[in-house]
Amino acid sequence: MQTEAATIEGAPKPADIRRLQDELEAAERDARELVDGLSEEQGEWCAEPGSWSVAHCLDHLATANRVYLAAMRPRAERARAEGRRRKGPAKPGLVGGLFVWQLEPPVTTGFKMRAPRTIRPRPAPRLRDAFAAFTVEQREVLAFLREHAGLDLAGVRFPNPFVRGVRFSLATGLHVIAAHERRHLLQAWRVRGDAERALRGTTPG
Repeated sequence: MQTEAATIEGAPKPADIRRLQDELEAAERDARELVDGLSEEQGEWCAEPGSWSVAHCLDHLATANRVYLAAMRPRAERARAEGRRRKGPAKPGLVGGLFVWQLEPPVTTGFKMRAPRTIRPRPAPRLRDAFAAFTVEQREVLAFLREHAGLDLAGVRFPNPFVRGVRFSLATGLHVIAAHERRHLLQAWRVRGDAERALRGTTPG
């Protein structure tokens, strides 16, 4: 028996939609494992002034997801009203695919990107608050995917909220969110390791 999460309007979900859903759910599990057993002190530890803590990484992801969805929702709702149904896989185009690729970890020196001012983390977020905000926004992203999986995600475009004049497909937006999460969760795991070593009086090897 097919579950609601595995179907689009009663039909089995295509492999590309299932893969996106799996990636987003994996990110949420990864975040839960990340904070499991982590103290507030460890979660808010920074290597140096201006660097990010685990809490900063989660706070940044929560804010970025909220801003992206706010830009994507109006176009998705309009597309639904216009009957813009799915025509093919929810894959990024050439330019969108390049942007997604640049976001994927591991991050190399040549592809480091400074977070736009509007989605930079708060100066000193609490770990518990940052994780709670991330999980709320993650559920919103998954709900968006479930609600709009039957749309022409690769064909419907929305204005990029950070780059004036650039438009991405909804498919690109979803892939950006997933890759961006992988990028900063890996960063957060590295910071966690450094924090645990620093706070027990040792230095990274």
